[in-house]
Amino acid sequence: MAPDGDALGSSLALCRVLHNLGIEAKVCVPDALPRNMLFLPGVDAILDYHRDRETIDTLLSEADAIFCLDYNEARRTDAMADSLLKSQATKVMIDHHLHPDSFPEIIFSHPEESSTSILIYRVCQAAGIADVIDRDAAVCIYTGMMTDTGNFSYNANNPDIYLVIADLIERGVDKDAIYRQVYYSNTLSRLKLNAFAILRKLEVFPAHHGALITLTRGELNEFHYTKGDTEDLVNRPLTIPEITWSVFMREEEGFVKVSTRSKGAFPVNEMCKKYFGGGGHLNAAGGEFRGTLPEAVDQLKNIMGEFDKYLDK
Repeated sequence: MAPDGDALGSSLALCRVLHNLGIEAKVCVPDALPRNMLFLPGVDAILDYHRDRETIDTLLSEADAIFCLDYNEARRTDAMADSLLKSQATKVMIDHHLHPDSFPEIIFSHPEESSTSILIYRVCQAAGIADVIDRDAAVCIYTGMMTDTGNFSYNANNPDIYLVIADLIERGVDKDAIYRQVYYSNTLSRLKLNAFAILRKLEVFPAHHGALITLTRGELNEFHYTKGDTEDLVNRPLTIPEITWSVFMREEEGFVKVSTRSKGAFPVNEMCKKYFGGGGHLNAAGGEFRGTLPEAVDQLKNIMGEFDKYLDK
């Protein structure tokens, strides 16, 4: 899976902390990085499995410890999973998704937390090493926290989150600059793609208070799609007061990528877990459909009535 802001933020933050402690560490990801995350400190040293397969295989086989951040199953690392599971290194999972797999020897699983990045902050605090969270690590932690809550618009009612933010700002984070880097880094082709998706591909289901946006490979190619170009698209229909849940489906080679968002108590994580081979959080989840885009759309239309019971009547 392509790493999102929380996966990158938590990984780069922990890597920086380890370096500050004199411990050699590398960040390895299964796929290319979204363009709007290339500002993160340390991103130039990240290894991508599609590009650096042999190097990553060697690192995994020779590592003393492997930290598995922001994923709860080895399969979420795609082609890297076999090498990960074969490694004899001690594996440590730090994650906030439900139902963690049992492959790591050490598991810090806290689904009640809004992001894995804030868990990195808490682990450092608990270990008595919070003083080594410098500005670069703080920028990465804040970015992960911000992106995994939609700029603190969901899963962000815990007052302690804002105490952490205050501390990160004291360590040098410019939160306004990070917001601009993440959300105001459009290209002309990305703007046109998102405008096309909303104008031509948005479908609303008033009886179910839902919305769907789909994009085929042909449509993505027409607008020169690169990773991250549709990152916030699934959230746009939720700006309509009558819409409670939103689904975005993007056609990939051999499968359909499914992203979901919702308001209130509507459990899109259950929808993704039951019908799209994924999961996540109450208001933000994702998965994959092994089939064609029309089949994925039919699947959604067939099951949406099942979730009407969660709507506010």
